[in-house]
Amino acid sequence: MSEEQMLILDDENFYNKTGSGLILVDFYADWCGPCKMLAPVLEAAAARLGSKATIAKLDIDASHKIAGSFQVTSVPTMILFKDGKEVNRLVGLRDEEAIVNFVLAAQ
Repeated sequence: MSEEQMLILDDENFYNKTGSGLILVDFYADWCGPCKMLAPVLEAAAARLGSKATIAKLDIDASHKIAGSFQVTSVPTMILFKDGKEVNRLVGLRDEEAIVNFVLAAQ
């Protein structure tokens, strides 16, 4: 899965796309170095997770109201949603294994 194929969230589709199932949302910014380093890690994690979970991205600068509503104050922040509710979050750069285990623990 390439970054272009990752689910891109915005103000229009965020609540609809996070309303059901297990979805990990990467709150990122284009200017954030660690966010850029995380992108290929998320792609690898998404490939490993397959249909067990969706991994998506939300640009905090373009969707600052949503980021604010979840009190995202630093990036990267990854919030795990299950059926529309936040179940856990990770802040900072993580490796593929940590992300996969984090998501699978919420199943």
